[in-house]
Amino acid sequence: MPDYHDDLRLAHVLADAADAVTMERFKALDLKVETKPDMTPVSEADKAAEELIRGHLQRARPRDAILGEEYGIEGTGPRRWVIDPIDGTKNYVRGVPVWATLISLMEAGADGAPGYQPVVGVVSAPALGRRWWAAKGAGAYTGRSLSSATRLRVSEVERIQDASFAYSSLSGWEAQGRLDGFLDLTRACWRTRGYGDFWPYMMVAEGSVDICAEPELSLWDMAATAVVVQEAGGTFTGLDGRPGPHSGNAAASNGRLHGELLGYLNQKY
Repeated sequence: MPDYHDDLRLAHVLADAADAVTMERFKALDLKVETKPDMTPVSEADKAAEELIRGHLQRARPRDAILGEEYGIEGTGPRRWVIDPIDGTKNYVRGVPVWATLISLMEAGADGAPGYQPVVGVVSAPALGRRWWAAKGAGAYTGRSLSSATRLRVSEVERIQDASFAYSSLSGWEAQGRLDGFLDLTRACWRTRGYGDFWPYMMVAEGSVDICAEPELSLWDMAATAVVVQEAGGTFTGLDGRPGPHSGNAAASNGRLHGELLGYLNQKY
């Protein structure tokens, strides 16, 4: 099993630097926000954080490729860093503290799997005072630093009627013709909450939520969260059941409930 400790340490350094940039501009009255061609917002802090991370990586890992939400792909090779400078930009620009910087290292053909697979992930939410991380084969953790951390483990809930289900919004499910199945799932579960973005996946990894899903996502939304969930003992797939962050959508669970989760969300009426 490869040792990713140095890469994980670097990811923490990158997250520290990004946190400083994003927190400095959080709730700033003069924060500049633009609308991208896909009609989603991007702030000056998104761009500044990604530029900073890219600069660090170009110096520390010059042979590695970099894929970021704001500036696309740069470089080639078997190792690729995937960055979402602010996951939850709509929250960020409205002063809601639920947002995070997502940093992942993906490797080509990891464990014999096709394509790139995440092997390191850091999810840093400085406005919440929280950080989560994982490296393949080394477990998942939360805490203030590598030396002050608690290991993560998914829940042991086995029945959907006992499950806590976290989601983002209703609109995407309706657009895909999955709304009825989604609503059936919410009725079957013990509890539902619309936390959104990175947070439900981290709560699945912690065991405080049992299942979560989103109907439309990009690779940079999922790469870091996928490895954290998996290393915590959970299951992370697309709605099509394909393991990992490659399906354009996501379903995460404690593993025990995954089949039922996908069954509800793939109902078509």
